[in-house]
This record gives sequence, structure tokens and C-alpha cells, in this order.
Amino acid sequence: MSYESRHSPSPESAPGTDLLAAAREWAADDPDPQTRAELSGVVTAAEGGDPAAVVDLTDRFAGLLQFGTAGLRGALGAGPNRMNRSVVIRAAAGLVAHLQEATPSPFVVIGRDARYNSDAFATDTAAVVTAAGGRAVLLPHPLPTPVLAFAVRHLGADAGVMVTASHNPPQDNGYKVYLGDGSQIVPPSDARIAAQISRVTTVASVPRADSGWEVLGDELLQAYLEAICGVVAPDTPRDLHVLHTSLHGVGDATVQQAFVRAGFAEPDRVEGQAQPDPDFPTVAFPNPEEDGALDAALAQARQTSPDLVIANDPDADRCAVAVPDPEREGGWRLLRGDELGVLLASHLIGRGVPAGRRMANSIVSSRLLAAMCAQSGVPHEETLTGFKWIARVEDLHYGYEEALGYCVAPDLVRDKDGVSAALLIAELAAILKADGRSLPGVLDDLHRQLGVHATDAFSVRVSDLADLGVLMGRLREQPPSGLAGSRVARTDDLALGDGGLPPTDGLRYLLEDDSRIIARPSGTEPKLKVYLEAIEPVAGSEDLAAARGRAASRLTAVRAAMQQLTTLPEDRGTPVRP
Repeated sequence: MSYESRHSPSPESAPGTDLLAAAREWAADDPDPQTRAELSGVVTAAEGGDPAAVVDLTDRFAGLLQFGTAGLRGALGAGPNRMNRSVVIRAAAGLVAHLQEATPSPFVVIGRDARYNSDAFATDTAAVVTAAGGRAVLLPHPLPTPVLAFAVRHLGADAGVMVTASHNPPQDNGYKVYLGDGSQIVPPSDARIAAQISRVTTVASVPRADSGWEVLGDELLQAYLEAICGVVAPDTPRDLHVLHTSLHGVGDATVQQAFVRAGFAEPDRVEGQAQPDPDFPTVAFPNPEEDGALDAALAQARQTSPDLVIANDPDADRCAVAVPDPEREGGWRLLRGDELGVLLASHLIGRGVPAGRRMANSIVSSRLLAAMCAQSGVPHEETLTGFKWIARVEDLHYGYEEALGYCVAPDLVRDKDGVSAALLIAELAAILKADGRSLPGVLDDLHRQLGVHATDAFSVRVSDLADLGVLMGRLREQPPSGLAGSRVARTDDLALGDGGLPPTDGLRYLLEDDSRIIARPSGTEPKLKVYLEAIEPVAGSEDLAAARGRAASRLTAVRAAMQQLTTLPEDRGTPVRP
């Protein structure tokens, strides 16, 4: 019998004896004295009639934290619906049991970032693997996620585990699983692992070794650096002044070494954000996509005038770039994820794509890459959102998604990699600088040739996950026939596999004016995400600004129409930036 079926409290029982008994049983089985004490405090307060404690306790026991295609991710704390050692030990046991269906003694390599409890979660995983008769290898210290993804194939492991919550807020942590081919898990592997996790009745029943696992030295990181430095040609210009921020994550030292090893000058640092800090004290949200995340970097750039600002998220699998722009307030422009994606693609296409290799991006990313590939004769593929799908494209040469994820060397890292992407965009910028050109100039050329591809996005946050079903149900039951003055030419219900992709919850609208809208529930947060794109041809010698103005106006109108369609009654959902 699974933990959920035995212990999930009904709303009617709170704060009754079933909930309190489940909490006491969990606390007695918890190997961590800190979370045991935390849970005991919540139980005591709930027993005393504290309404907030009752709500808190009910949420903590709303079921075991769900294991899906992103592995685990959630708030740190005590209880089955939180990230803690009890949940991680169960996850490790389920993973090992799944691997043992094919390999009696599985080899698992384990990495971690610098968030709270990442070290304990990594060690617990190694202890479970070792006790089960497998081989566990730990990376030597906190390192970027792409180093772990590289290590899986480089070491010939059967699976990899990265303890990270990527760009989530400080109170979160996560558990990301890779298969032996170096890619993230996808269905049905996630469901099979989840089924094995559900068979774990107690943590006390899971054998854990006190020792016996291996801890690597610096050789793995050096192998990764040597490999990814091959993404830049040996004879291209290297004259480039870069300012880098790791946003208090684990990317600083790896990026610095990569740039020097590749022949660039060592990037300047945003010193106040260079060292790993799980509190992320200088940013409200440690995601380079978020407003304000790069304020410190851009303030320093205005003083030191680098050629580029490069930012990584805390586990350095994403990459953001800002470029000088004298016409903008503040003098700097942060490139959108799609803009950086097509710039990297243009560089790789310019070098020449080997026969049989292809490029890919997710359905929510710009259609400009597809147009570039068609123009240059490079096969292109569109995938579902996420690198678990992009990295699995057969014969992939390059893949990206609009959320700042870039896979520029899939033969090395079958996932997004913010370090190798930083090297490649630096190479392109240095080449352009030597020719008196710039990254925005390349974008201008692409838009003149293939049309302005303008993108935007917004989200509707909900307090109740059921409201996501309400929103998607309304869109399906009352499909729009037109948006912002343009008729809907085609509607794809992605849940039915329309468009030839594996089924996923989402809707895609293609308008007669070539605008595109995609609405889908987030896979990791309680929000509906809406992605917009307008394409505007540039006629002859027409001013590019005029075409961009038309595209921006169309985006504004489509956004307003979609916000109206996705507004919940009684102000239960609020449109926000993604």
C-alpha cells in the first residue's frame, strides 16, 4: 500500500486524529533531527488550535511530493509534501529499484548545487545506492548541472542525480534525474520510478550505507572544460571584455576557467554575486529572466563598459546576455531568450552544419529558427516544452527554448548548458567586434531577410490548482473564432496530439495574420502560461523600425485579447510576468 493511500488526510479530518497520527508517524521515521523538531512544533501548535498550523500541517500531508519528469522540486521542510531527507531517501530507493530491473548493480553519479541541504541529499542518495549493491560516485563539490549531465555519459553511468532547484527561490530544492544516455527522464520512466517510490513504506526500511561511495577529484571538471572549450574554433578572435554574474549560484569558477581555457580574458565578476549563497541576498528571484535580477550587473556595466554582460542562473544551465544599447534608458539591452537562441543558431549555421544533423526548438519558442533552417537547408524539428524533449531529437546539432536554455554541444551535454552557450556567444561577439559589427546587427539582418519575429509572454497565477483546469476547460469549451481582429485559422488541442507531438495539456492558435498563441499550464508552478508571437514581413527597403512597430502593436492587441479570455472570475487569477 502506498504512502498516499495510507496517510493522505481528507479535508474533513483536519485537524483530527488521522492527520495528527500521520504527522507523528512521519516524525518518528524522520532521520533528520531538524525536520523532526520542525514537524513536532507544527503538530503541537495544531493540537493547540492554531488555525494557521492546521492549514500548514494539512498542506504538508497533502500527499507525497510528486515525482515527475522534472524529478522532485518543492519547498524545504518537514513532511511528505516537502523536500527533506525522508522524501529524498524514498526517491533514491525508488530510483535504484527501477534501475535494478535492468542492472542488478547500477552505477549512479551524483552532483549538487549549493542550496540548503543539497549536500545531505546527495550523500543520502549515495548511501542508498551503495547499500543496494550499486556504485555511487559523488562530484567533489557544488558544480553546475551541465557538469553532472556531462558526467553521466563521460563516466558510463546508468543514471545521474543532480540535487538542485535551478532558479527557484531560496526556500526550494530539487532532485533531477538523468538516464544513462545523459538525458533527463521522460515518460514512462518517471511513472515507473514513482511507482517504485510509492512502495517504500518507511525510511527506516531503506538500507543506507555509512561509507563505500566514491568522491571524485578535479579530473571530471577538467574533462568537462576540455570538452566544451571545443565549441569555439581555435583561430577565431578572442578580444572581448565580458562581465559575468552567477547570481549567487555555482557557475562562477567554472565559467572563469572555461573562458581562460578557451583563450578569452577572464571575465570581470559582479563580486557581490560571485560566491554561492543559498539565500540569494541581492536578488528577489534568482532567475536572469526576472525583472531586477541583473540590476547589479547592469549597474556595474554602466561603470566599466564591457562588450557583453553574461549571466547564469544558480545551477548554470541557463544563459542570459545583455548588450550595449545607447538608445535605451540605462544604455543596456537584455536579449530575449529567442533572440539569443537564433543568434547562436546563426553562428552555427554560418560555420556549416554536418550532413544529417538537425536543429530544434520547443513549440513555445520563436518560429524564426525554423525559417532560418529552411533558408539554409538544415533539417528542423519542433518539440514539446523542455530539454527532456529537445535533447532527444535524433541527430541533434543544436537546440534551444525561449526560457534561456541552449544546447550547443549535444554530443557532450544532452541538456541545456549555460557555460558552453556563454563560450559560443562570446566567440560570435568577438568575431563581430573584430569586423566592426554587433549582435543586434545580426538580429537586424535576420529580420530583414525572414521577417520580424516578435515574441511576448504572460502568466496567470492561481491560488488553487483546480483553477488551471477551469481556465483550460473554458478555452476548450468556448474556443475563440478570432483574436485582436484576426480570424483563428487553426486550433490545435495539444492534449489530443494535434500537430503530431506527444499529447500534453495545451492549446495552440494560429491566426490568419500569422500570429501564434500557445496556452498551457506550467509544469512546475501554479500558473497558466501564455506565449505570443507575431511575424511581420519587411518590405524591400522599408525601415526595420516600422515593421517592428507593427509587430509590437499586433502583440499588444493579441495579449490584451488573451488576458481577457484567461481572467478568472472574482479576481482568483492575476496576469503576471513569466
